Amino acid sequence: MTRQIRDVDEAQDLLTRNFYALDVRVLAPASHWTADFAVGGDDAVTLGDLRFGVDVRIDAGELDAYHVNLPLTGGGMAWHQGRDEPHRVLAGRGAAVYQPVGHTIVDRWDGDCRILAVKVGRRELENQLSQLLDRPVRGPVDLGPEIDVTRGAGAAWSRLARIVTADTGTPDGLTGHPVVGARLRESLMTGLLFATGHRFRDSLHGQRPALAAPGAIRRVVEAMHAQPGRPFTVADLAAVAGVGSRALQQSFLRYVGMPPMTYLRELRLGLVHDELRRAAPGTTVAQAAYRFGFTHPSRFATAYRSRYGVPPSQTLRG
Repeated sequence: MTRQIRDVDEAQDLLTRNFYALDVRVLAPASHWTADFAVGGDDAVTLGDLRFGVDVRIDAGELDAYHVNLPLTGGGMAWHQGRDEPHRVLAGRGAAVYQPVGHTIVDRWDGDCRILAVKVGRRELENQLSQLLDRPVRGPVDLGPEIDVTRGAGAAWSRLARIVTADTGTPDGLTGHPVVGARLRESLMTGLLFATGHRFRDSLHGQRPALAAPGAIRRVVEAMHAQPGRPFTVADLAAVAGVGSRALQQSFLRYVGMPPMTYLRELRLGLVHDELRRAAPGTTVAQAAYRFGFTHPSRFATAYRSRYGVPPSQTLRG
C-alpha cells in the first residue's frame, strides 16, 4: 500500500528503517510536495516503489548489501566509491547497481523520478551464487555499475522486478506468502546475477554441474515426504542434498525423471487426493490444498483435474 509523506524527516526515517541509514537533503525546496513510498519484502530482499516529489541528494554511506535502483520515470545521478565517475540512469534505459562496500551517494534524485529500489542482502546473494555455481564464493561480488534494461536478461529482470514490487505493495499479495514469496525473491536474486556483469558470469552460463549421488537425491525425496506442506524452495532442497541448485535440478532429471519442484507438486496432489477421499465432515477443498502447500486455488484445481480427470470438489463429495 502506498504511503504519502509530506515531511523530509519522516521520509528519511521510513527509508532508514527499511533500507539504510540515510542523510537526505532537499536540493530545490518547494512549499507543497508529496512523496509516495510503498515498501515491502524481508531481510533477504527489500522492495520499494519510491517517488520523492522534490529534487533531493541522498548520502547512504556504506550499504552492506547489494542494491539496484530502477527508474520508471525521470532519472538521477549517483556516485559510488571505487567507480571512475558519477553515472546517470534514465527511465527505460538502465538501472543503477551498488555494492555492499564503498561509500554511496545519490547526487541528484529528480523530483519527477519514480524508482523501483531493490535491496538484496549480501549473504543471501552470495549464497545464491554459491548454490548456482556448486562451489563456495568469496564476496563481495563486483557487480557491474549498470543494467541495460532495453534487451536480454536485463529487460527480463526489469519486468520481473516490476511485477514482484507491485505485488509487494498490496496487502494480500503473493509475496507475503511463505512459499510463493520465497520463490519470487529467489528468482529476483538469480535473475540479478544473470543480468549484471561480474567475474562469475561466464561460469554461470557455461558450467555443467556435477551430478549429486543417488543417496543425496534420496535424502531430498525423504525430506519432501516428511514435510510435504513445508514451503521448500530449490535452494532449500539443494541444501538438504548438499549440492548446488543446478546440480540438484540435473540430478533429479536423471534419477527421478522430473525436476524436484515437479516431483513435490505431484507428491502434494496425491496427498490432497487421499485427504479428500477420506475427509471428515466440514473439510473443504481449500483447507486440504493449503495444508499441503497449494496457495493458488485455481492453479491447484487445474493441476488436480489434469491428473485425476475430475475437479477436487467431486472427489470430496464422492
